[in-house]
Amino acid sequence: MEVTVDFLVIGSGVAGLTFALKVAQYGRVALITKKEIKESNTNHAQGGIASVFSSLDSFDLHIKDTLSSGVDLCNKDVVEMVVKGGPERIKELIDFGVNFNIKEDENSQNFDLGREGGHSQKRIVHAQDMTGREVENVLVQCVYKHKNIDIYEHHIAIDLITRSTRIKRGFVVTNYEDTCCGAYVLDRKNKKVKTFNSKITLLATGGIGKVYLYTSNPDIATGDGIAMGYRAGTTIANLEFVQFHPTCLYHPKAKNFLISEAVRGEGAVLINKGGEPFMFKYDKEKDLACRDVVARAIDSELKKRGDNCVYLDISHKKSEFIKKRFPNLYKQCNIYGFDMTKDPIPVVPAAHYICGGISTDIYGRTNIKYLYAVGETACTGLHGANRLASNSLLEALVYSDKAAFRAIKELKIIKKRPDLNIPLWDETGTVDSDELIMISHNWDEIRRIMWNYVGIVRSNKRLARAKRRIDNIISEINDYYWDFKVTSDLIELRNLSVVADLIIKCALHRKESRGLHYNIAYPEKDNKKWQKDTILRRPFVI
Repeated sequence: MEVTVDFLVIGSGVAGLTFALKVAQYGRVALITKKEIKESNTNHAQGGIASVFSSLDSFDLHIKDTLSSGVDLCNKDVVEMVVKGGPERIKELIDFGVNFNIKEDENSQNFDLGREGGHSQKRIVHAQDMTGREVENVLVQCVYKHKNIDIYEHHIAIDLITRSTRIKRGFVVTNYEDTCCGAYVLDRKNKKVKTFNSKITLLATGGIGKVYLYTSNPDIATGDGIAMGYRAGTTIANLEFVQFHPTCLYHPKAKNFLISEAVRGEGAVLINKGGEPFMFKYDKEKDLACRDVVARAIDSELKKRGDNCVYLDISHKKSEFIKKRFPNLYKQCNIYGFDMTKDPIPVVPAAHYICGGISTDIYGRTNIKYLYAVGETACTGLHGANRLASNSLLEALVYSDKAAFRAIKELKIIKKRPDLNIPLWDETGTVDSDELIMISHNWDEIRRIMWNYVGIVRSNKRLARAKRRIDNIISEINDYYWDFKVTSDLIELRNLSVVADLIIKCALHRKESRGLHYNIAYPEKDNKKWQKDTILRRPFVI
């Protein structure tokens, strides 16, 4: 089956949805998402969107905080563009119908602004403690109503299509031809592969959290966009910088449940099992230090004491304030047996956000023509070596706007070119899988390898060990992939293996410690040699 559209959007978080809404009046849009449309990292975002709305704040302060968090690796021009573009994008969300918390405060332009780690002022615009869900719900409703947007739920992209793509037994073979023409997509329900022919393609597939054993991310976060982009020949940057959120709930049944950084922003204190605060030993900002510092501090405390978790205590605040400010967190913690108005909450770090990704320009364009990447899939230069809290939704909003502006202009040019002959999916010679144990075993092994050897604290020996094991797994997956028909699980496993390999390669390359990348062999930052991006690109394939 072949689907022809003007814009193909892969991913249904805030980046994909806002891009789709902005380009839809200029052409037909296909929006594909591998589960329900609302299932995205955006939907799980609790804290909010960082932007300047207080009279006590300024663009310069937000820029300074972002640059400081990024540890000398941010692109200053990008930081300035994103920070200054924030207020307009948030006002646009309000026009769409998003309801943010309001407070009658002469300093905040009526927003009830929160504060999180690394921020020098209150600047987090939020909707209770479920900001992502509020934004996602409103944008999804807008997309449903738009007559020019076709939604394909339960569809998972397999590979991008370029002008030089050839298909052999279900395996995409491509080289560095720099024009994207769409993607091959598996309809998960009908188990059929569709060929999407598009003039403009946007990758907005979110993060890579499921490459680690413990993560705050939903199950969909398997790095699909980064892996597809790499196989097609995009430039990849800075994948060594994996952010581990310091405070995920420690409970055997609390899968992926994050305790928002906003809790520390409202005065919560990290304590050890003995009830002793410890962040003062690691940073002058104590509990409001940046995430890389806090995650390493917790990791250090756990290793020194032999404990399984530390505790986050906000019980010294008034009960009614906690319930009103964090209604969802209060409810969920109670489900697991913790009353955060009275008890410290057990927490541990977990993989949360990748600061690297597909390298783009200020319009979200990749090095492949007519292929864009926005959101966590992209590496724009905003985050550097460590993302400042609540800058992720901000980046997605600003860049989806920039990408839409440029894509609309490019569409006018592309419409003048002749149609391309794109090969349909060919799975001749492949059969249904009869060895599902290969998928489940390798899925589990990849995540354990990454957690044990490529986690918060790394070493040359651990990274080399991880590289050897991942190489063997990739070889096994590729042999398997050639012989069997694609399934959703196989596609995700293949992508996870690629992303794991890229993270390890980037980590091995950087011979220093900076931000989220800490190697015990090189414990210091080295601006003389390593104040630069780590760049990867797939070897040429004939």
